[in-house]
This record gives sequence, C-alpha cells and structure tokens, in this order.
Amino acid sequence: MQHAAVLEELGREIAESSVFLDRAAEQISSCIIGQKEVVRRVFIALLAGGHILLEGVPGLAKTLIVRSFAASMNLQFRRIQFTPDMLPADLVGTMVYNPGDMEFHPRQGPVFANVILADEINRSPAKVQSALLEAMQEKQVTIGSATFPLPSPFMVLATQNPIEHEGTYLLPEAQVDRFMMKVIVDYPSYEEELEIMQLASSSLPLAEIRPVVEPGDIARARNLIDRIYVDPRVQRYIVDLVVATRNPAAYGLQKLETMIEYGASPRASIFLLLAAKAHAFLQHRAYITPEDVKSLAFDTLRHRIIPGYEAEADNISTDDFIRDILQHVQVP
Repeated sequence: MQHAAVLEELGREIAESSVFLDRAAEQISSCIIGQKEVVRRVFIALLAGGHILLEGVPGLAKTLIVRSFAASMNLQFRRIQFTPDMLPADLVGTMVYNPGDMEFHPRQGPVFANVILADEINRSPAKVQSALLEAMQEKQVTIGSATFPLPSPFMVLATQNPIEHEGTYLLPEAQVDRFMMKVIVDYPSYEEELEIMQLASSSLPLAEIRPVVEPGDIARARNLIDRIYVDPRVQRYIVDLVVATRNPAAYGLQKLETMIEYGASPRASIFLLLAAKAHAFLQHRAYITPEDVKSLAFDTLRHRIIPGYEAEADNISTDDFIRDILQHVQVP
C-alpha cells in the first residue's frame, strides 16, 4: 500500500514536470510536418543521456528537426558537416600559439555545444570518428595535454545516407554501439507531403521556434526518471530480448542461429531500460510496462545485431530478426 502511494506521488510529480516537453513538441510541430515518432525518440535520448544515429535519404528534414528541437529546448546547437578531408582538430579544437605571451592556448572546436548534429558522419575518416567517440562516451575532450568537460546536457545526433556509399567510411561497430538508438527517418505520408509542398511554396517565412524550456527542467526530469519503478519481471524481459539476439535457439528461434553472426552487447540492455524509463516519463507514468520496452526495441537493437551471410543472401534485415524475437519471447 505504501509502495502504491509512493508511485502515485511520483506520478503527480512526473505529470507536472513533463509539461515542458509538451510545450517543446508544440513548438517543433509549428515548422515540422509529421515525423512525430522521430521527434519523440530525440526527446527520449535527451532524457536518457543517449545519442542517436539518424538514417534516411536526403530531403526528409533531419537537420531541421534537430535544429528546431535544440531551439525549443533552449540548448546550444552546432551542425558539423563531416567530409573526407576533415581532421580531429576541426571537431574538438587545437592548440593555438599566442605571440603575446609566446605560449600555446587551447581553442575549443564546434563539439563544445549541447546538441551536435554530425551530418553525414560516415564521410569522415577513422581518426575523426574516434575523436567524436571520446566526446560521446566520456563527455569530455582532450586538446593537447588538457582535458575539457563538455556542456551538460550533451548529445550527438549523427546522420547517414543509406543509399550512397561512394567516398564513405563504414562506422566501426564499437562506435555504432555507442549510439542509444538508430532511428530510421521515413518518407512522409501522402497528406503530409501535400502539406509540406504547400508550406514550402509559400513566400511566408517559417514559424520561429521559441525556447520554452527553463535551464533546470531537463535536470529535474532526469532525476525523476531515475526514480521510475521497474518491475523485476520487466527487467528480465529486457534481458531476455537482448540475450535472444545472441542465443536465439534458447527461445525457440533455431532458424536464426545461422542468420545472426553477432548479437547485441550488454549495452543494449542498459540502453533499452533507460529508453523505456524515458518513454514512460513522456507518458506521464511512474513505472514502465512491457509496451514501453517493445515500442523501443527496434530502435535500440537494430544497429547492434550483425546479420550473417545467409541472412544477407536472403535479404533478411535486422528488423525482421527483432520482429521474430518480440513474437517468441514471453511477455510478463
């Protein structure tokens, strides 16, 4: 009875605290037609302290979504265009000589911002990707012999084009695993595209995004998310889903044994739990349900499963694997 009262009180706190996200979503929708699920995933990553890999063909407003999100949340935004001739110093900064005192001083690069849009991340060489990896994982950057903390909150939203491979560098599995979610940005519906076309053909300027979030809102939200209740059965359900990608036969999925070369790492379990808690927060709930987990399973697992040769030959995607796993793993 006492536990129920605590959850009820926490639910009231969450309902009051999460209002700022509704205000931010309203601001974003004033200039973004559709893509509501993509925007929801960006909110989840921010609340859970994760990063997102956005994959979609050009022209789907990925940059506009991220820019509008940062503006509505009152966060500093930087867009970094990744290119093959880019150097780590172009990202993190470098030591600059000052003739006045005849000493070198650090000059911070564009990565020092709250929200980083790493545009076409797979166009940069390995050294640049490893520099971004330190920033993503450690929330700090090393310039020369000095280490500098990055602003808080800090999140990276990286984009890549799935249909263009010339002049690109495949992201290492270690770096891909650092992203909490890989979100597929899909085409708009017929009605949405009609509205987009009508809006773009007008000479009127787009609605200006107003910052509607106070500096302490995000920190308070994260503190409440830490207190969200997770039933032990739901915890086991999350681990079951992840382990099923590594040992599918144990869950009655013998056909996937030869199709999955490597399954998801334990980081997938951690990120899936954190994302589910943030999703519950968006729903104004003080506890997570299996539905929270299932709704984020594709985004959290799809980039962590490496298909084998047989799957590639049969054109079977990692989303197909996750769909089978969700159908076979028992829901608590």
